[in-house]
Amino acid sequence: MRLFSGKITPLTEELVRALVDNRDIECESKKEVALDVESVFTSYLHAEREATERAKEILQARGLPQGEFNRVKRLAAEQKGIKTGEETMDYLLDQLLEMLMHSNNVEEVFVEDHDLRRRIRPILRKYLEMDEALDTEVRGKLRHVQEGSRTWEIEYQRVMGEIQRRKGLL
Repeated sequence: MRLFSGKITPLTEELVRALVDNRDIECESKKEVALDVESVFTSYLHAEREATERAKEILQARGLPQGEFNRVKRLAAEQKGIKTGEETMDYLLDQLLEMLMHSNNVEEVFVEDHDLRRRIRPILRKYLEMDEALDTEVRGKLRHVQEGSRTWEIEYQRVMGEIQRRKGLL
């Protein structure tokens, strides 16, 4: 599961609209609440990018194979205090609930935490699961290249970048 910077604004707008329209929260300005929600996502992306860069540095410094990247990234992310991979959803839900409870722009929260999670989860899932569809599309275009090879790694990144730009995800 991955959050794309190009989808933060529509995700944020959809979340705030759902919470306000269903009277889960009360606020004076949807725009201010949206900025608070957006800051949660932006902060996560920043920390996730730092963890990615740190993982790349560790792989290079220690001469580890590319196959170790996810494990090293998970460790780097833990050092940053964030979760990645399958734990991203729960981590972001926790951060969003914390923000909603402490935001000066949210006047009142009318539902229990589990109801907020139930309302937010499907919207968040829709945006986080885009990476799985992208991965499938990229792998389909790279069927002719041997997976795990250096050529595959380079081509995977190139094709992924092209598709993300085309779909406005970057």
